[in-house]
Amino acid sequence: MHFLIFGIGLYFLPAIIAGVRHTHNSTGILLLNLFLGWTVIGWVVALLMSIFSVPYYVYYHRGW
Repeated sequence: MHFLIFGIGLYFLPAIIAGVRHTHNSTGILLLNLFLGWTVIGWVVALLMSIFSVPYYVYYHRGW
């Protein structure tokens, strides 16, 4: 049971990172992770997008 919870958490790690960082494209990262995360390339792309995306507060409040 713990292995299943750990596996689901690892599978959705890019979406979790995007949600915690409040990136402006977190919905797109979640959908990419959901539909293409089973491929290694799709999971790595979603992870890189979640790490290197600009957080929401920097994206919309850049001039402050």
